[in-house]
Amino acid sequence: MMRVWIRPASLRPLVASGLLCAALAACAPEEKPAPLPPAPIPAAAVAPPPVALSSQVVERAGAFRTYMKHAASISAGFTNGPAIEQSLTLGESYEVEALSRGEIAYAAVVALQEPGFVAGVRTYAVDPVQRKALAQRIASDPYYATALPGAHAAAGLIIASLNAEGAKVRGAGERVKKSAYDVQHQAWSKTPITDPAGRLAQAKALSAAPMTSETADLDQLKKAVTGSDAKTIELQVATDAAASAPPYTQVVTRGLAVAAIAALGEGGDDNDAALEPLLDDSKGGFCLTMSKLNLYQCLAVAKPWYEDIFCLGQHVLIDTGQCISKAAGQPQPVQTPLPPTAVQSPPSAAAAGGARR
Repeated sequence: MMRVWIRPASLRPLVASGLLCAALAACAPEEKPAPLPPAPIPAAAVAPPPVALSSQVVERAGAFRTYMKHAASISAGFTNGPAIEQSLTLGESYEVEALSRGEIAYAAVVALQEPGFVAGVRTYAVDPVQRKALAQRIASDPYYATALPGAHAAAGLIIASLNAEGAKVRGAGERVKKSAYDVQHQAWSKTPITDPAGRLAQAKALSAAPMTSETADLDQLKKAVTGSDAKTIELQVATDAAASAPPYTQVVTRGLAVAAIAALGEGGDDNDAALEPLLDDSKGGFCLTMSKLNLYQCLAVAKPWYEDIFCLGQHVLIDTGQCISKAAGQPQPVQTPLPPTAVQSPPSAAAAGGARR
């Protein structure tokens, strides 16, 4: 019987078909009664404070953007094992909670690029007492931000922009995964992986390391918060995004809430304590956690180099990109089967013995 070199059973952990699907389902928008919009606030003689977002929130958004940019840049043109390990190192380098919080922080910066939303929120910022009361109300009930003027347009911008970020990473993963089949025509790809135990340990260590933002990304996000044009700073928000009505996912709702507090002028460094809980999305974090666990299991059973490419494509890039898009409210994309390009020859003795079914 003719067989392919890829061992699907060994490289697709049992949890992938069940728990990851459950993780993606957990990111579905939550149905809640529509909140009543806040009552109009009379204008005051004193101008409202400027838009302000704490440096810690901007740093989290920058770390998210930096990681997504690097992950999307991973190429499928592998010619040796060290190149695969280098790409794995790049893709593995995110801590689940940090990436999840960074997605919400980035969503807030994106929402601040919707002029109608910012202008609408700032009509409530003219009275100091009511401004602080509204900020406290949003902090205690993030869903209340969805009733503010311009919220639907800002939500549509968040959804389209985050889905675009996730799609770029997922697209890179699909190309890498396909190369796991194509590369089997090259003899080096079927040689044993160097130090598999050390490689797995490194993946776990990188998954627990702090995430940081590149200076260029951080500077662009700071400019975006203060009102610089999104095209000028290359924020790459979806300029043609359509407005979106509730229900929203927690990422969208909380991103709107953080942006609203910032637009009120109440989101500066002195208000970190109120903003930090708004960055918590346990559902999106669960999806990313399952992606990591599937990666560890995949790396634990991978033997030749082409199997490491499969782990990188599927569990580092496709799963992660899919979790990011799903957390923003996008439907799970349909997975198209790969073309039958794998080498059609009997597996090696080591591969046959290592297969787990």
